Amino acid sequence: MPLLGSIIKSAYAIRNKPIEKKLKVLHPATAQKKQLVKLLKKAQYTAFGEHYKFSKILASGNVENAFHESVPLHDYKSMYKRWWYRSLNGEAYVAWPGRVKYFALSSGTSGASSKYIPVTTDMLRSIKNASIRQLVSMVKYDFDLEFFEKGILMIGGSTHLLYNGTYYEGDLSGITAGNIPFWFQHFYKPGRRISKATDWQSKLKEMIRKAPEWDIGIIVGVPAWVQILMEKIIENYQVESIHNIWPNLSVYVHSGVSFKPYQKSFEKLFAKPMIYNESYLASEGYIAFQNTPNSTGMKMIVDNGVYYEFVPFNDHNFDEDGNLRENAEVLGFANIEENKDYALLLSSNAGAWRYLIGDTIKFIDKRKSEIVITGRTKHFISICGEHLSEENMNRAIELLEEDLNVDIKEFTVMGIRYGSLFAHKWYIGTDAPLNEAVARNKIDEYLKNLNDDYRVERLEAIKDVHVKILPTKAFYDYMKIKGKEGSANKFPRVLKNSRINEWEDFLRDQHYIS
Repeated sequence: MPLLGSIIKSAYAIRNKPIEKKLKVLHPATAQKKQLVKLLKKAQYTAFGEHYKFSKILASGNVENAFHESVPLHDYKSMYKRWWYRSLNGEAYVAWPGRVKYFALSSGTSGASSKYIPVTTDMLRSIKNASIRQLVSMVKYDFDLEFFEKGILMIGGSTHLLYNGTYYEGDLSGITAGNIPFWFQHFYKPGRRISKATDWQSKLKEMIRKAPEWDIGIIVGVPAWVQILMEKIIENYQVESIHNIWPNLSVYVHSGVSFKPYQKSFEKLFAKPMIYNESYLASEGYIAFQNTPNSTGMKMIVDNGVYYEFVPFNDHNFDEDGNLRENAEVLGFANIEENKDYALLLSSNAGAWRYLIGDTIKFIDKRKSEIVITGRTKHFISICGEHLSEENMNRAIELLEEDLNVDIKEFTVMGIRYGSLFAHKWYIGTDAPLNEAVARNKIDEYLKNLNDDYRVERLEAIKDVHVKILPTKAFYDYMKIKGKEGSANKFPRVLKNSRINEWEDFLRDQHYIS
């Protein structure tokens, strides 16, 4: 019997029981109220807390209502301009007690320039707690004891952080990897030395070289870069599947983008069935993870340093560019409905307050607090009222893959002027032969069935749909020149404004289009 595996599995099971018992007893709305009170109490003597009179909010009869009435909604620009820049300059007790030691650099997939997101000691502790919860949930999958002794390959940003004398800056995955528990070092791959590499190509070569030495059971990372790594390993060692190198690989934990468009091409790299598990770790905090086998959604973490609010994602609350309107409607856990899109606001133990993180989610089971990510507030197209969501786009690509038995690794969409009216333009990345006219007609029909508004506007204002097929390399080369290769970077599913010109100028320069 593998002794270490037996000890670890038993420890996971013991740790999991009190967590599960606690969450079953505590209603999400109740847990969230408690989190808000904790956050307000700890931050009441910060500059932010004193400005918005957190002490007065705590003394009120209804803390949640008083908080909503007193504290305005923030996006990155407003939060940074008034508060976070002070933390960057070394000031303590700005929006959270103490001095901020780390800042995560994040441009998401929407903004062109990097955002500086504060990462506090309390936030790191919460991320660590959530990570352990996700890990202990693996006991529900009834793996053999040997599985719990296998390596966990985490493909993230560099753990080498820049220090300017006041704070460290870098990728969140690099910050968290540099703070992993000592007992996890035995399982963690690719290890500290390789993880410090800042150049993706150098890191990729090192992981390929070391791959046969590792016994990997779980891979964690963004689909595009994980796929590239596995393809390169298979090619380098001239084997049929990744299981020839890592026979015990059983779980892939993905995050950041919808995995469905990637799943077909992933399965060609495996020789045996895999478990796909989703997590939701944003730069602003650990929000949710898939904690039961075969569930289609992720369970929100409601008792771990984050307070959530939800803005219905509609024209009343957001303009055509995805910007929050004044007097937007904001809901708490008690008032949300299933199968409706909400933009996510959070207040956290990193000093974010009623902060719009830019993601949209949908509750598929309110009782269990289970959600799916449906897109980004700026990753939708509604140039004439078609309300085309990222979820619609992902589903159309998934259907196209199924119908034509083709692997599509990347795509992006834009709305453009077309004469006096409008059109949609799709750029699809695949290395398989794909007829543009066939793809265009099928995507158009899928979207008409998926989205009533789209169907109506195709008769009126959207006069055409254009599809251009590109090699996958075009997408990755573009990300490389933008400094977004590897790590947690994703190619944006929707391009708008100047980013359309940047992308198409690149394609012309590289002779992908004329």
